[in-house]
Amino acid sequence: MTAIAPSLAALEDRVQHDLLTLNWRAKPWLSQRLLEGQPVIDVLIVGAGQAGLAASMALAQQGVQAVLLDRAPRDYEGPWATTARMETLRSPKELTGPALGVPSLTFRAWFEAQWGAAAWAALDKIPRLQWMDYLRWYRRVTEADVRNEHHVTAVRPRADGLVDVDVRAPAGSATWHARRVVLATGRDGLGGPQIPPFMQDVRRALWAHSSDVLDYSALAGRRVGVIGMGSSAMDSAGTALECGAASVDLIARRAAMPTVNKSKGSGVPGLTQGHHELPDEWKWRIRHYINTTQVPPPRGSTQRVSRHANAFFHFGCGVEGVHEVDGALHVATTRGTFVFDFLILATGFVIDWAQKPEFAAFASCVRIWGERFTPPPGDEDRELHDSPDLGPVFEFRECAPGACPGLDRIHCLCYPAALSHGTVSGDIPAISDGARRLASGIAGLLYREDVQQHFATLQAYAEPELLGDEWTPADTARRVLPTTT
Repeated sequence: MTAIAPSLAALEDRVQHDLLTLNWRAKPWLSQRLLEGQPVIDVLIVGAGQAGLAASMALAQQGVQAVLLDRAPRDYEGPWATTARMETLRSPKELTGPALGVPSLTFRAWFEAQWGAAAWAALDKIPRLQWMDYLRWYRRVTEADVRNEHHVTAVRPRADGLVDVDVRAPAGSATWHARRVVLATGRDGLGGPQIPPFMQDVRRALWAHSSDVLDYSALAGRRVGVIGMGSSAMDSAGTALECGAASVDLIARRAAMPTVNKSKGSGVPGLTQGHHELPDEWKWRIRHYINTTQVPPPRGSTQRVSRHANAFFHFGCGVEGVHEVDGALHVATTRGTFVFDFLILATGFVIDWAQKPEFAAFASCVRIWGERFTPPPGDEDRELHDSPDLGPVFEFRECAPGACPGLDRIHCLCYPAALSHGTVSGDIPAISDGARRLASGIAGLLYREDVQQHFATLQAYAEPELLGDEWTPADTARRVLPTTT
């Protein structure tokens, strides 16, 4: 383990003092529950990436202890050091991410403690792997209770106020019990990669999704095709080119590259705080507009690709079919047929419960927006239609009363919450807002559930504020007017 730089050690002292003066780790106020001799976890968070860590820290401020389960080995939670391939983050460096309003917990404080203010001023965007190093530090200094290599294999709501969570870990398999479960499972939190129908019969060895773990060095000297022209397409294409691909052709159905990131135009505090209370029509209208105008890839990511003479951008090429011919892939499009040795699908993600078998016990009972709202003709949107209709604390709702008792004890703090709550459930800009909303809401729900017990505690409270020796009773008769008869 490497030694901590003196300035970073000083920052860590500052963090602990800040948390002390803010009384951050509030005194625990929930009674420990047992079920068949096994402790019941107050809040179990599935996922220890930036959303899970922020949620854990926000709950600690409320005096609620959380346990985080993550399937990845320690220090490899989330996509940053595994499947993400951008050189830098796409967000401005000034955004405070999961710091929850604590200055000493920001990336900037962590960066300046090691490299100084001048280096910060010279920094353009945050390098991806440096962000991962920051999250590793954040986990350590916030003392998050993360259990790595713990694979959640089933989540089963119960009718008695608990949720059973089946977990496979190095020590063996077991069923955990929790009062609340938070799904902090990322961009593909309720589904997985979107695979177009034209790939159905294509041999798997000849293609990958941009989110797959892939050894890009194996693409050296090969003709590579990339379906898509968004951020992940640029990241995949740039990585393939830097690893020596003979050529990379990016294929897009769209007629031209979008140049304006409309989602940036919605990033104001009012929308962050007020989206959940908007009428359904406005929620749908805003999210659908962002979806249909499409988000362009970052300028730097695009230049990373275009600096290579063997990179080719093709627009207006709707894919009509993909077939293997003599070990190569023939990709038929509306503008002709391309020939590739390997194909990368940068086709995004889809809400698809079938790709999350661990949620099978409740998936069919979740109410979705398609059951809540019918958009005007022409504004149909499959992603929005399939998004869960969440309550004010990110909780799932039943599609019909009684369909799945206990379903509302599962909270969705991942990307599909965007239509119900706005983009506060995963992206860097407003992740602290989402974590605080979740934590304060869960604290209130737990108190309400235990109100009888808390009232009994109130009645039994007997710590004296006064001991009886702080005053001397006066001779009142000597201090009042004489009584007349």
